[in-house]
Amino acid sequence: MFNVVLVEPEIPPNTGNIGRLCLATGSTLHLIKPLGFSIDDRELKRAGLDYWKEVEVRLWDSFRDLKQTVAPEARFFFLTTKSDRAYYDVAFQPGDFLVFGRETKGLPETLLAAHSEELLTIPMHGTRSLNLATAVGIVLFEAMRQVK
Repeated sequence: MFNVVLVEPEIPPNTGNIGRLCLATGSTLHLIKPLGFSIDDRELKRAGLDYWKEVEVRLWDSFRDLKQTVAPEARFFFLTTKSDRAYYDVAFQPGDFLVFGRETKGLPETLLAAHSEELLTIPMHGTRSLNLATAVGIVLFEAMRQVK
C-alpha cells in the first residue's frame, strides 16, 4: 500500500519492528545502504519474529538508485525534526514513499535540502525525537487511516 524507506538504519530491532509494521499494512520496506547491521542479523529477525520472511524488503545501494527506479510522479515525504509541517496535514495516497533517517542522525542534510517542499515532522513536546519504529508507526498508520 505504501513504501517505507529507511536511509542507513543502524539498529536491527528497529528495522525488524518496522518490517512487521510494513507487513501489517501491506507496505514495502526499502533499506538504503549502508546498513548498521546484516540482513541476516539475529536481532533483526528476532524483532521481526517469524514474520520477517514475509516482509517485502528491497535493498538499495543509494537513495538515488531507488529514485531512478520509480515513476517520475511518485511522491516522497521526508520525516525530520527540521520542519514545521505536520505529517497529518498531508493527504497521503497509496504508493507514497515515507522516508526516515538514521536513528542517531536523521536524514542527511543533502536529502533535506534537495526535498525542502516534501519535509514533514511529528509534532512533539518534551523530547527532540522518537524511536524510529514508533515514528514510522505513527506516520504509516495515519496514511493508512486516510486511505481506508
